[in-house]
Amino acid sequence: MLIQNKISDFLVFETESVLKALEKINQNKNRIVFIVNENGKLCGSFSDGDFRRWITNGVFDFSIEIAEVMNKDFVSKRVDSPRKDIESLFHNGVNVIPLTDEYRRFVAVAIQGEKGIVIGKHIISDNTPSYLIAEIGNNHNGDIKLAKHLVDLAVEANADCVKFQMRDLGQLYKGGEEKDKSADLGAQYTHDLLSRFQLRNDELIEVFDYCKSKGLTPMCTPWDLNSLAILEEYGMEAYKVASADFTNHEMLEALAATGKPLICSTGMCTESEIKKSVDLLKSLGAEFVILHCNSTYPTPFKDVNLSYLKRLQNITNGIIGYSGHERGISVPIAAVALGAKVIEKHFTIDKGMEGNDHKVSLLPNEFADMVSKIREVEEAMGNGGERMITQGEMINRENLAKSLIINQSLKRGQIITREMIEIKSPGQGLQPLYIDQLIGRSAIRDFDKGDFFYESDLNDAPIEARNYHFNRPFGIPVRYHDYAKLKNKSNLDFVEFHLSYQDLELDLNDFFSGEENIGFAVHSPELFVNDHILDLASADAAYREKSINYLNRVCDITRSLKPFFPKTEKPVIVVNAGGFNTTGFLPRESRAALYERVADALKQVDQDGVEIIIQTMPPFPWHFGGQSYHNLFVDGSEIAKFCGENGYRICLDTSHSMMACNYYGWDLHDFTLEVGKYTAHMHIVDALGVDGEGVQIGKGDVDFEILARDLNQTAAGIQFIPEVWQGHKNSGEGFWHALDFLEKYL
Repeated sequence: MLIQNKISDFLVFETESVLKALEKINQNKNRIVFIVNENGKLCGSFSDGDFRRWITNGVFDFSIEIAEVMNKDFVSKRVDSPRKDIESLFHNGVNVIPLTDEYRRFVAVAIQGEKGIVIGKHIISDNTPSYLIAEIGNNHNGDIKLAKHLVDLAVEANADCVKFQMRDLGQLYKGGEEKDKSADLGAQYTHDLLSRFQLRNDELIEVFDYCKSKGLTPMCTPWDLNSLAILEEYGMEAYKVASADFTNHEMLEALAATGKPLICSTGMCTESEIKKSVDLLKSLGAEFVILHCNSTYPTPFKDVNLSYLKRLQNITNGIIGYSGHERGISVPIAAVALGAKVIEKHFTIDKGMEGNDHKVSLLPNEFADMVSKIREVEEAMGNGGERMITQGEMINRENLAKSLIINQSLKRGQIITREMIEIKSPGQGLQPLYIDQLIGRSAIRDFDKGDFFYESDLNDAPIEARNYHFNRPFGIPVRYHDYAKLKNKSNLDFVEFHLSYQDLELDLNDFFSGEENIGFAVHSPELFVNDHILDLASADAAYREKSINYLNRVCDITRSLKPFFPKTEKPVIVVNAGGFNTTGFLPRESRAALYERVADALKQVDQDGVEIIIQTMPPFPWHFGGQSYHNLFVDGSEIAKFCGENGYRICLDTSHSMMACNYYGWDLHDFTLEVGKYTAHMHIVDALGVDGEGVQIGKGDVDFEILARDLNQTAAGIQFIPEVWQGHKNSGEGFWHALDFLEKYL
């Protein structure tokens, strides 16, 4: 069971619509939402089963308030109830339980089958980023100013939590606070350090409050029951159990009784001791994470034994982590790759300071480096699912792989033989491994010598264009060279010319001989000669000026096209305005200056007779130098602000914006409503995840029924193209497939 206090995906106000509830159900993937009144009090639930029962009762209206159809007969529990009592409610299909406070306000959810714990704003589970603890411990050496400075440095190093230690030496040591002259050298040394370098309890509490003021979660290890009582009175959110106390069942029982999450180290413990303590914690209903640990200072690499993490996971059947005392950052990074979801490393300002922990601690820059590399590894881990071709690979597959190509002309209905097929680059057609499936088939279309075979050639019938009917103008993307071939295959209202920088030098008379009875739009190149990527937001004035000059050239070409396409009086030019980098996302406050540069640059572009519209962008665009981070025209509120202040409209690219919503946790419905009134042109296409751009419509994450409803409300009559990746292949079959799908919605 996982208890989480992030409830936004489960919460619907009683005055909101059934449609809003359905969107939340789709968003949280748990098939249920909970209904609250204006005061946040829980008053109902609505599941996918409730929805099915509702729609079978006759006429239904998605716009009615959810209060009219919600289920008032549901189970709930107080958030402070014993864990076992909450778990007892999971039966008869109930796998999500709303939890309330003493005033019956909805404050958390308990999810059956999910492993993990919640500490502050962080969920620690198999599906969330690792929780990274900067263990300050006593590395403040008794100086509260240094303790607060270390907190500041931990914030800068992107730690999720800072940890301290609290001891009552009088209760902890057999000789009390007095030095034990009969003790071993090691014990005497440790006692001496602790007696000199501890902060007073009131000072520690002051530091805890300071952590919270900096947005950082404080955690503390209570080394004795008196300290635990003080920390409980303070309201500590979670506890760290020291390796030395993991065999102390009296302490474990007291900690479990608090009901707080526990993070437990296992240094100096045998496996049988670990099992006994794990069994105890489970029997007490405790929420806990077990950390693999070797309590040697420093731990030799040969003794770390990271392979034990997998064995530890089998023992606990829960979340595991790693607490490291070795030098450097390579081991914790590797631990994350092996499944550790909590990492603890000691943190200091000076490794030469007095005390055992300093020499095995990380300096702030080292800790920050560890955090960065762990996040890179987490991103690289993936999900272990079916191998899929990534967006970058798709591009290289097109350029580097080989395809099946026909070496002669062939008529529809004739048999394809092995002698007709050659294997050649580029990889724009059917992959060579399908050759045996192709041989002996009847051709479903006519072939010219040199044509690619495509996957659709393995079907019994071709995907062919026809006339379509939409409630708005529709078109397809084309290049100059395939315009004539594609324009008459359907009743297109317009075409969108996708220009390359080389197209800017072509003679238009080579492609158009007179007036065309069709409209047009233009998509500006993003890549120009000498690998110049258009960037109107660049801080480099010379680079930005070159981008402005290139965009002026595109406007000139667009005006030159107008005599051939008189149906379009003021063609739109789709532009990717820039604002990307290769190092990471910019904070919101830094983006305003970039938007100002874009607005200033556009003032220097001659837009007479044309309209520049800026395309909505994905978080991780692919440029010809690889994947980048995009900062501008990604956020719906920023797009609306820019358009409202500067009088520009946009091209809404639903694939780009779906990926942005997936990455940032936004709702495409809300995004569309926010930018809809500024939309002049649309690229309607699907998306998968955060960088699966341009997948065939219906194969990704976009809910086209909801999208169509939103577009009909906020962007009625606005023209669109289906910008499917490589949709132009095989005479535009990808476009025709997409238009078939969309016809029932738009």
